[in-house]
Amino acid sequence: MTTGTSARLLRLLSLLQARRDWPGGDLADRLQIDVRTVRRDVERLRELGYPVHATPGVAGGYRLGAGAALPPLLLDDDEAVAVAVGLRTAANGTVSGIEETSVRALTKLEQVLPARLRHRVAALNTAMIPLGGAGPIIDAEALTVIASACRDHQRLRFGYSGYNGDVSERRVEPLRLVHTGRRWYLVAFDLDRDDWRTFRLDRIDGVPDTSFRFTPREPPAEDLAAYVSRGISSSPYPHQMVLRVNASAEALAEYVPPTVGTVEAIDERTSRVRVGSNNLSVVPVYFAQWDVDFVVEEAPDEVKERLRLVADRFTRAVE
Repeated sequence: MTTGTSARLLRLLSLLQARRDWPGGDLADRLQIDVRTVRRDVERLRELGYPVHATPGVAGGYRLGAGAALPPLLLDDDEAVAVAVGLRTAANGTVSGIEETSVRALTKLEQVLPARLRHRVAALNTAMIPLGGAGPIIDAEALTVIASACRDHQRLRFGYSGYNGDVSERRVEPLRLVHTGRRWYLVAFDLDRDDWRTFRLDRIDGVPDTSFRFTPREPPAEDLAAYVSRGISSSPYPHQMVLRVNASAEALAEYVPPTVGTVEAIDERTSRVRVGSNNLSVVPVYFAQWDVDFVVEEAPDEVKERLRLVADRFTRAVE
């Protein structure tokens, strides 16, 4: 096998690892070879033990399947650094059962990293200080099953504890996992309620059961992170407010994390914020921490009255 062929095989393997299915013509275009050469290279990979399967279709294609052993992963510089940092985070993170495994995998990876990448990873590791108690711990097996079901469009069934503690069985079509930095959430279509729902993973009982595949539906929103933020920061609460704030969306990130509210940029200096609360007494305290001016656009009368009472009390205090 020539050096050129070996290099081409490595690139072919890298492409097969990057996407689930590849039409033969697309692989030929990316490798700048003809389809017949692609077929020969696929056969060479099979002879080397890589489980490359043919996929059905008019054009025909290929998929890298699961084999008896994990094949070598081909990572570019940025991917290698991302994996190393991710493993370091996982070793101190909110997913249970993978701390020791993450350390072992990180040790293997750092052993083969080029010097230029080891310096980048070391710099990031030095700068990162984990803060414990950021959120509930998630079972690694449950997280893996849910992530795989999102990827493969498989329905899930699980027991779920609601806000009031009641447990119900849910049958869903999973779409995507969203991580807020404190908690994991699953965006899924609830088949029994015939609507989209957001589920906290720490409230799912055990490892979900998977069933048959489904045809993906139109997502409930283009920006799923913002969709989840709205669902967990304002929708569940009885007192909901919309504010027009004299600050940019970027500046408001200091005051309004995704778990507290959603921020929409109006222009470079003005934003619209949606927040909610269970307790009227904490609303003025929360807004008093903002070092910016704002106008209440929408709010229940009791919220406005509470803000007036507190404002008058502070005014009398300084007079």
